[in-house]
Amino acid sequence: MFTGIIEELGKIQGLRGLAGERIFTIAAPGLSPLKPGESVAVNGVCLTVTECTPAGFTVQVSPQSLDRSTLGKLRVGEKVNLERALRPTDRIGGHLVSGHVDGVGKIRRIEPEGNSRRVWISCPEEVAPYLVLRGSVAVEGISLTVAELKTEEFAVAVIPFTWDNTSLKEKSPGSLVNLEADQIGKYVEKFTRGRSGAKRTALFEE
Repeated sequence: MFTGIIEELGKIQGLRGLAGERIFTIAAPGLSPLKPGESVAVNGVCLTVTECTPAGFTVQVSPQSLDRSTLGKLRVGEKVNLERALRPTDRIGGHLVSGHVDGVGKIRRIEPEGNSRRVWISCPEEVAPYLVLRGSVAVEGISLTVAELKTEEFAVAVIPFTWDNTSLKEKSPGSLVNLEADQIGKYVEKFTRGRSGAKRTALFEE
């Protein structure tokens, strides 16, 4: 479990394929000391550390995670948002984020808003039912608030600190981003559909 508060902006140093999977070596000296077996969110995707050094760590990404996220499009030299798993004693500065991506959106436009930016993102059908105005959403692992909501897109307001200290500053219209809806909305949807006898969505298929 994570909170969507990015701890470090890492960099992909190495990439290789293995039987449909990908192995990434990520430079992240600020996250040390890590241990093998520890969970780290990389652009909002929960991954397991397989090797670590004082300068960074290695993770292995399954075919399913590659298919459901933007990780398969990462290249050497790209920057990634990193967050270690939440400890019971930590403050929850953002919102509860599982690290399981629900869908991939596309940045449609980035509008200046004072010193901040309003980022408009397409809303895939896997995520749309769980977005509410002024509710939480994780974008590339970053806990953000839904500032505007339309039928096929939504906007998040990004303050200068978040822009400067995450991978969002590397994005432009057309960039793909990982999206995870708020956990509370998913549980409410499952509960209400279960009581009404309605068919479950793909997110809850057994």
